[in-house]
Amino acid sequence: MEDTEKKPTLDPALSRQLHGALTANKEELYLVLQSASMEVLRAALRNQALDEDHLLALLKRRDLSEDLLKAIYKLPLTAESHNLKLALVKNPNTPGTIITTLLPHLYLFELVTLCYLPGVTPDQKLAAERAIIQRIPTTPLGNKLTLARRGTTPVLEALLKEGEPQIVEICLANPHIKEAAIFQFLGSAKATADNISIIARHPRWKTRPNIIGAILKNPRTPLIWFDLFLPGLHPAELKKLLVSGRLDTPRKNAVQEALRRRGH
Repeated sequence: MEDTEKKPTLDPALSRQLHGALTANKEELYLVLQSASMEVLRAALRNQALDEDHLLALLKRRDLSEDLLKAIYKLPLTAESHNLKLALVKNPNTPGTIITTLLPHLYLFELVTLCYLPGVTPDQKLAAERAIIQRIPTTPLGNKLTLARRGTTPVLEALLKEGEPQIVEICLANPHIKEAAIFQFLGSAKATADNISIIARHPRWKTRPNIIGAILKNPRTPLIWFDLFLPGLHPAELKKLLVSGRLDTPRKNAVQEALRRRGH
């Protein structure tokens, strides 16, 4: 007796669902898009009634497979719709290669919102931050000021490096700015007398020992800050400052005077 090879048969229930996904009308399609089957959802993407609203509803789901998201990305509807591009970027399962392709199409503050979106993956956030930073040189001042209020730590560091006093002042008040970034900025060429004074008078930073030290070591620091900060330094700190090699004669004299007052 010869063995007969059995051909796989399609599950009748799945067959009905696939047919329904292909033939559903506009309203019925919303129900189809709630299916747990990625195969059914793939079939729904070929439905002639499918429109942007259907896809926006579908992209809110957090259980979509990468293959399905790739299929959505390739749809002509997606290529024509800004909203669909944004929704794809927001979906945590969208592959990084697709996100990298879509980010240049998003508006600046959509990228900022993405950074703070609940459930955003670290890779998505990093990609969005990089896209923001790349745009900073060509961003108008008004938008930079808003960005300084809303930006994440890497974005603030990039803004700070531009050295625009208005931007520096707003960055200093942003809770995401780190002391290390300000310390580094104080040693850079962008640390002008105005910028140093903005930092020196800021209530959050003017009492930080590392910041005070960086301010006093900068040769562009106005002498008034030596008068205000030197009395609060320990003699050993004054001596280190004196031998740092970064001070001009007037500032050295101010440090020496502070030491004389301490009896050194």
